[in-house]
Amino acid sequence: MNITPWLFRNLRRHRGLFRPIRSLLSRNATLDYWCRSYIEKLRYKNVTEVHDLPPIFHYWSNKYLLPKLQHFGVCDPDSFFVKYLHEAALNAHKEEVRFASIGSGNCDAEIRIASSLRHLGMNRFSIRCVDLNPAMLKRGEERAKQNELDKHIVTEKADFNYWRPQHDYDAIIANQSLHHVVNLEGLFDAVKTALRPSGLFIISDMIGRNGHQRWPEALAIVEAFWNELPQSYRYSQLTGEQEETFINRDCSVDGFEGIRAQDILPLLMERFSFDFFLGFSNVISPFIGRCFGPNFNVDNEWDRAFIDRVQERDEDEILSGRIKPTQMLAVVNKRDQGKEIYFKNMSPAFCMRDPDFRPGSPEKS
Repeated sequence: MNITPWLFRNLRRHRGLFRPIRSLLSRNATLDYWCRSYIEKLRYKNVTEVHDLPPIFHYWSNKYLLPKLQHFGVCDPDSFFVKYLHEAALNAHKEEVRFASIGSGNCDAEIRIASSLRHLGMNRFSIRCVDLNPAMLKRGEERAKQNELDKHIVTEKADFNYWRPQHDYDAIIANQSLHHVVNLEGLFDAVKTALRPSGLFIISDMIGRNGHQRWPEALAIVEAFWNELPQSYRYSQLTGEQEETFINRDCSVDGFEGIRAQDILPLLMERFSFDFFLGFSNVISPFIGRCFGPNFNVDNEWDRAFIDRVQERDEDEILSGRIKPTQMLAVVNKRDQGKEIYFKNMSPAFCMRDPDFRPGSPEKS
């Protein structure tokens, strides 16, 4: 019997019953970390599609995110990684280049990226896929072999909280993995040490509040739009619960989901220089994600108009600085200065949310 679906259904639905256990575990840091790691491995053991998203997400991304990406010469996260891995390879001035991917999971993106690099004429490169979950790495090895890319895809079972690179790299990528990391300081230091002088750290990740919660100033806007939704749109596809009011859920309670998301951008700014930065989305995210996004029908005019209105408000608030983006694409280096390419006024510093800031009070300069 596979108890994994039952375990997570009940962890989500009956968190109150698990709180005494979590409280007990939290008193012992080692035991707490072991428990979270075990849950994380169970959660993804049989997950073959990690980045599946509902149709309404693609409606939003094609209409609003794609034009921003195209402005910078890419069309999706894969092409973003390909663009900068290729740039890193050219910077290296070597016949053979070495890349690493932190938290690669099933290696799906890495296999697609490797195929694209081959089409660009690159033949002498490897991507070392680092992940905690052996079941996912095994799937990655099999898929790489099926796609005749196994000479480019190398797997390494390792906990990225304690990763000690055995090689130096021309580029390291992190695709939606940093928000699962507890020891960000240690990982970023390891990345910086492992990068060659011209190397790049290429990132797509979450930078909002820990546990993917909304900060108070964004939460108020989400709740206002939430109150407009018909009842059927308030059904959570992940918990199986009807949410009459929006629940600002902390997704890091049971595992590592978003456990230090709000620290990612500040720590990157401390340790690296930015070549490229694109911050985006906040208020829109709950409505287009896996939890409530499937409730929307892209063929329904009301649904599209609602998403358009939420996006317009979200964009206005982010550009004004009243709320901060919760996602980013970024390229950083370990040199003293970067190219500092970003969208409009949205530099990394502008997009960073001070955890101590309280709405209604002046923000720290």
